[in-house]
Amino acid sequence: MKKKLTFLGIETSCDETASSVVQENTDGTAKVLSNIVSSQIKEHEKYGGVVPEIAARAHVENVDFIIQKALDKSNKKIQEIDGVAATAGPGLVVCLNIGFNIGKTIAVFGKKPFIPINHLEGHALSPGIENKISFPYLLLLVSGGHSQYLIVKGLENYKQIGTTIDDAIGEAFDKTAKILNLGYPGGPSIEKFSKLGSKNSFKLPLPIINRAGCNLSLAGLKTDVLRKSKKTKSKQDRYDLAASFQETINKILKKKTEVAMNIFREETLDDKKKPFVIAGGVAANETIRKTLKELSEKMNFDPIYPSKEFCGDNAAMIAWAGIQRYKKKLFNAENHIVRSRWPLDMKAPFLKGPGLKL
Repeated sequence: MKKKLTFLGIETSCDETASSVVQENTDGTAKVLSNIVSSQIKEHEKYGGVVPEIAARAHVENVDFIIQKALDKSNKKIQEIDGVAATAGPGLVVCLNIGFNIGKTIAVFGKKPFIPINHLEGHALSPGIENKISFPYLLLLVSGGHSQYLIVKGLENYKQIGTTIDDAIGEAFDKTAKILNLGYPGGPSIEKFSKLGSKNSFKLPLPIINRAGCNLSLAGLKTDVLRKSKKTKSKQDRYDLAASFQETINKILKKKTEVAMNIFREETLDDKKKPFVIAGGVAANETIRKTLKELSEKMNFDPIYPSKEFCGDNAAMIAWAGIQRYKKKLFNAENHIVRSRWPLDMKAPFLKGPGLKL
């Protein structure tokens, strides 16, 4: 009988200290034996965003305990683990170094293979933990730092067809929540308080909605929220503005995703029903899930979301990506360094900054 691989995953790219033990199933999905995430929301709440030095210090204090807790919950010892995977980028370098170095150390002393993982690839492959997915598929990766449309042709084979030219969607949620004083983290706060407001109360801009293919731009939307927030007089006004912002994000994603789906069809020359994967922290938003599910049905795509515990930063997706790379022998830990920027499609143009022509 073929051995089922079991990997330890470690994630410290930003403000979550996470560790997980994942074992592959015979059907190509995974069994998550443990998935421990230590959030730093309390440490960063008063600043309205992540402070790298504080995040790094918290990782140093917690990472040993979190890894041990993941091993204990999985009833596995290091000797029973087949490999160690740790996030090597993109992210905050001071934070990445902590999980990366301890993962490498565990691997060396345990005489196990060490697999450096692209955090974005972890998100891209995360739905495969629970679902048997065949390539190619369309991916919308939406998180605090990234918003991208990619055609996933296979492991280490990604084509970016759209991205943000300024703010990521998660970043726009965080900044809007801060402007409206609705709390941190911004995504869950906006979603919570939007339920108390009217989504049609404020007319907000839809930047580059009919231009630039499926690229996104959210800076103008955020600026207009700031402008209108100065005229709000009550809590209800703020709730209405939050609801209008969330509704505008849904309109933008609906339009741009439809464009991305058409590009996917043109690229793959395949009219059959294909998976549409929505991954990353913002994929936990229920209104976005509903909007994209309805669009998928219209456009003959099968919408696939990770469970919410695998949407945000977590180590299960890192361990799972490690298993996939190990099986394909797609790893080389020698001379590997952590990276603040690490695109999945290395040939894609970097579309941020002034002077862009769209």
